[in-house]
Amino acid sequence: MNVAYHLNKLGKNPAVISRIGCDELGKELIQIVESRNINTQFLQFDKKNATGKVYAELRENNEVHYEIVKPVAWDFIQWQDDFFQLVEQATYFVFGSLVTRNKTSATTLFKCLEAAQKKVLDINLRPPHFNKKIVEALLIKADILKLNLAELHLITGWFNDYESDEDRISLLKEKFGLETVIVTKGGDGAILNIGAQCYHHPGYVVQVADTVGSGDAFLAGTISKLIDRAPPEEILDFASKLGAFIASRNGACPHYAAGRINQTYFSQNVFH
Repeated sequence: MNVAYHLNKLGKNPAVISRIGCDELGKELIQIVESRNINTQFLQFDKKNATGKVYAELRENNEVHYEIVKPVAWDFIQWQDDFFQLVEQATYFVFGSLVTRNKTSATTLFKCLEAAQKKVLDINLRPPHFNKKIVEALLIKADILKLNLAELHLITGWFNDYESDEDRISLLKEKFGLETVIVTKGGDGAILNIGAQCYHHPGYVVQVADTVGSGDAFLAGTISKLIDRAPPEEILDFASKLGAFIASRNGACPHYAAGRINQTYFSQNVFH
C-alpha cells in the first residue's frame, strides 16, 4: 500500500490486492486509502480475521524493529478471477515475501505471478516469516529484485562467500535470471544493477524523523522512473531523493507535492 500511495502521488495508476478485517481498523484503512485516490476495488473483506497490524519500534541508528501480527486478514487473500486481467494488464506487478507465510495468500500470489508481465519482488526478510525454500521460489519468478544490504548478504550467504556487493548482485542475477537488482544501503546510498552495469549513489543526508516506509518510497520512485523510461542515473537519483525525503518525515505516507521532490524540498532540506 505504501508503494501504491507514492506511485499515485507520482501520477501513475496503482491498484492494491489485499484483504482487511470487518473491524474499526479496516474501516479506517478504507477511508485513508480512498481519500488518497488509491484503487480499492480489489480489497477483500474478512469477517473472521482482523485487519493486519505491525508494531514498529525505533532502535539505535534509526533502525526499525517490526513485530508483524499473525494471523490477520491479509494471510487469507482468496483468488478472484478478475485478478487475472488486472495483473495481466499491469505494467509492473509488485509483490513481497511476507504474504507467503500463509498457504492461502501464497497460492493466490503464485496465480498472480503466472499472469504478470514484469514482476517486482520487494523482499522482506522478517524472522520468523520466511525460509530459504520460499525465498528461492520467489526469486525464480522475479524480473526485478529490491532488497536492502543486510538481505543481500543474508541471501547470498546461503550460497557462498563474496568479497564485494557487486559480486553478490551478479550471483543473484545469474542464478535466478534477474533483469535488475536494486540494493538500498540506508544512509550509505544505493546500488542499481540494470543490464550489465552497476550504478552507485551516495545517498542524501537528511534529518531523520523515522525510516518507516522509506524503502517503499524508494521502490515507488524507481518504478515510476522505469515507467517513464528514464536513464539509470536519473532513476537512482530520484528514488534516493524520495526515500530520503520520506525518512525526513513522520510516517510512511506523509502529504507532499510530488513536483517539489526535485526542487523545493531538496534545495532547503537535503545535501550530499
